[in-house]
Amino acid sequence: MAAFFRLWLALLYLVTAVTAIPPWRFQRRQGPPLPTEDPFYEVPSDFESAAPGTILKQREVPYPIAAFNRVPINIASAHHVMYRSADNFGNATVAVTTILVPHDANFKKVLSYQFAEDSSSPNCAPSYALQKDHEDLGTSTTQAEFLLVVAALSNGWVVTTPDFEGLEGAFLANRRAGYAVLDGIRATLSSTEFTGVSPDARVVLWGYSGGSLASGFAAELQPSYAPELNIVGAALGGTVPEIYPVLTLANKSKHSGLIPAGILGISYEYEDVWPILDEQLVPETRDDFLRAASQCLAENNRFYENKDILSYFKDRNIFEQSRFQEIVNENSMGHHTPTIPLLVYKADKDEVSAAQNTTELVAKYCAEGAIVRHNRDGTSDHASLAIIGAPDVLIWLNDRLNGKKNQTRCTEHWEFVSVLDPKALLVLSKTLLDELLALLGAEVRR
Repeated sequence: MAAFFRLWLALLYLVTAVTAIPPWRFQRRQGPPLPTEDPFYEVPSDFESAAPGTILKQREVPYPIAAFNRVPINIASAHHVMYRSADNFGNATVAVTTILVPHDANFKKVLSYQFAEDSSSPNCAPSYALQKDHEDLGTSTTQAEFLLVVAALSNGWVVTTPDFEGLEGAFLANRRAGYAVLDGIRATLSSTEFTGVSPDARVVLWGYSGGSLASGFAAELQPSYAPELNIVGAALGGTVPEIYPVLTLANKSKHSGLIPAGILGISYEYEDVWPILDEQLVPETRDDFLRAASQCLAENNRFYENKDILSYFKDRNIFEQSRFQEIVNENSMGHHTPTIPLLVYKADKDEVSAAQNTTELVAKYCAEGAIVRHNRDGTSDHASLAIIGAPDVLIWLNDRLNGKKNQTRCTEHWEFVSVLDPKALLVLSKTLLDELLALLGAEVRR
């Protein structure tokens, strides 16, 4: 039990310490080419004729999958898969997912993990950021989240991690993201020949913050877009049901960088948005705003911290224009009702998206027949709940993958599984503890 407590302290320390390290502190070694320079990411000429989820090309990941860009993890194999998907408007596009296969994998259990990439640069994609010695443009949040993926791998689950923003970095194009998640699962289930994944595997979804948007849209779209998939549950944490309120809540805060990244991401998906931005950007600060196009989440948060993002525009009310309102509403959750079981967990003190918005979304889902376990936390903030909520999520996902009967009605809970609870040890291994403590340079005690 003491070992598990040390594990979680180590995890909390790593998330805090590593996200505070500027990208330039990581020495650049010879590593993988950026996606914008890697021929693998070039789109095949005939992709439009393929069915959604069709594998277009695949390769073994050329560099080791590593924790915090430094420490390779010991898994059986890792694969990059490019597949056919769709954009917000249903037009054919492509995406890439990374399939991670642990030793002694249970090929009938698959987790689709959606990272909170939250960037408008294609060079922040997980398929690149998980490789050892990648050029770190500010992906420390992805590195911290990867520890949750390691926990899933240690349970024998195959993990697929889609680049759901596509090759363009279309952050907040959430219908595209949902399609990319579902088509990434289709591609993963058809990868048997080179991964061993069972075509009829049970699948669960998990995403936090920006990853919960992609996971949530996938859950909402699945009944109509991919009803054949055996998705048995989805965990949505740090949910951001509505986009527009974030423009006010995140502005002038440590999360201000989300705003320029999100607006630029939307402009990549909606062609009529860029001319509006182009005309409205204040010339003197234009280049500062556009830095978000080449930086990842952590670097954006550092650069834009506490800045008034609205001051970059001639009209501070630019996002109140009807066109912007229409777009953010299209990309907010709640347009459809998921039919799979949901675990939604949210901090009441969340400073990115008000907890009340999540409570209202859950109430809407429940009124329309969804089955939701709503976990609420009264002490955490947006970042810390990603860690504090993880044991509960892993236990819940494990139950879904094992076919355990789910609750039959919506419930609300205020207590999370303690980090000292024996049940948590079932899903967080001593092996993971050893790896975390090794990263800290601490002595590992058996």
